[in-house]
Parts: sequence; C-alpha cells; structure tokens
Amino acid sequence: MKNIDIRKHMLVPEHSKLTKKEIQELLEKYNITLNELPKILSIDPAIEKLNVKPGDVIKITRDSPTAGVSVYYRVVING
Repeated sequence: MKNIDIRKHMLVPEHSKLTKKEIQELLEKYNITLNELPKILSIDPAIEKLNVKPGDVIKITRDSPTAGVSVYYRVVING
C-alpha cells in the first residue's frame, strides 16, 4: 500500500509552526494566553512533519470564499 501524504490534499489547509517571537506577538495582539487558544493534538496528521511539541502554536491558513483567506491558530497538546 502506498503512503499518502494528506497534507498535500486540496481540502487540507496549510499548517505552519510559529516561532517563539511570533507566538509572543500573537498573544500580545489578542491579549490572551496559550490556554485560551483552541487545541490541536500533537499526533494530528496535518502537523506530524512539523516537529511539534506541546506548547507550540500552529497557524492554519484556509482559503475562504467570503474573506479570501482565513487564519486560525491552535496550540499543540499531547495526543
């Protein structure tokens, strides 16, 4: 059976890991803490190649028919 990389599927949005500086800027911009961000499991297939650990923040960029592009953030938790 051939290994399929689901990250390349057209329905899977782009996932990227933020740097420590980008995380700090995000938290300050929205005046929030990591605990207030939605969660994503460290074993999620969309982020398995990003070398993530709990506490990392993932930026998800989705195409949107109304907004053009929508950006979401998730904090990584153990899965």
